[in-house]
Amino acid sequence: MKTPQDLLFSSHHLWARPSADGNWEAGITDYAQDLLGDIVFIDAPAVGSKLHAGKPCGLVESVKTGSDLHALVNGEVMEINQAVIDMPEQLNEHPYQAWIFKFKADNNDLAASLLSAQAYDALTDAL
Repeated sequence: MKTPQDLLFSSHHLWARPSADGNWEAGITDYAQDLLGDIVFIDAPAVGSKLHAGKPCGLVESVKTGSDLHALVNGEVMEINQAVIDMPEQLNEHPYQAWIFKFKADNNDLAASLLSAQAYDALTDAL
């Protein structure tokens, strides 16, 4: 799958996209879902919880393993995508459409602290 050029990425294989409501959507990358295999459960961060960049904030479990979700940046969780929680296989089917949670960043200059699509591709190519 081609890496969308309009997203920002973390080295922990999460992506971020600005949403129409002024917050940011966050989900896992195609690379991450491919490594995990069939995703069966998501433990999303609670609405109102504080995010600390690089620190675990949730969990994604597959038939093979579990993997922590690491916060992309400092901020606060504003909304959870209940449809994805109820049907976690959406992360396998459409990883760049199926966001897990929305967050408000403490600093909206996410481009300064996250990776571009090209930088993320270089990271995954090196793995």
